[in-house]
Amino acid sequence: MTFAATVLTLYPEMFPGPLGISLAGRGLRQGLWSLETVQIRDFATDKHRSVDDTPAGGGAGMVLRADVLAAAIDSVPHDGRPLLAMTPRGRTLTQDRVRELAAGPGAIVLCGRFEGFDERIFDARDIEEVSIGDYILSGGEMAALTLLDACIRLVPGVMGAASSGMDESFETGLLEYPQYTRPVEWEGRTIPEVLRSGDHARIEAWRRAMAETDTRLRRPDLWERHEGVRVQSPSGARRKHGTD
Repeated sequence: MTFAATVLTLYPEMFPGPLGISLAGRGLRQGLWSLETVQIRDFATDKHRSVDDTPAGGGAGMVLRADVLAAAIDSVPHDGRPLLAMTPRGRTLTQDRVRELAAGPGAIVLCGRFEGFDERIFDARDIEEVSIGDYILSGGEMAALTLLDACIRLVPGVMGAASSGMDESFETGLLEYPQYTRPVEWEGRTIPEVLRSGDHARIEAWRRAMAETDTRLRRPDLWERHEGVRVQSPSGARRKHGTD
């Protein structure tokens, strides 16, 4: 099964961009995944090919029109693929969701610009809003590239060995353990002895311990979820992390 990506954008020339090189690019050329772009402006109906208008109620910037967006969306066969809109209002993308998407037939990705989308498009179409983090980009294209890269690397055959991605950060709910390679000594620093021991049981135990330590120190939010730790709410009631 090929992972089929369709990107609706005002800037189709941004694709495949970095997805056209390295392993993702090779997979694209081998037909392991496919990519098409849809120019949203092609669905404008006035002589100026307008895709946006001023915000209702006033305010700065411009808003993408629901009628133009809907026409662009409706032009794409869904074939069981989810429709995703890249927006900072969306649910933060996680590795679990990436795995779900990568295991499916692909995704249709809607890229915003300006002040965002006319809210009525979300009422009228089945759209999953997705964010890649708590910051603002110039448009949804860079976010779409990030989402697609995360998915494509999990498509069978793209990374080569099936186990290549299994020990990486977030795959087990932990950050990845530290990595080393030759030379054994560099600027007075040596590769930990355990990694040179040849004792696979010791190495595995060390890697697990380091992953747990790094996660606990660097990402206590991940550690809390991993351990299922219950935290104290300000009111004194006990609650599960991430829930009210």
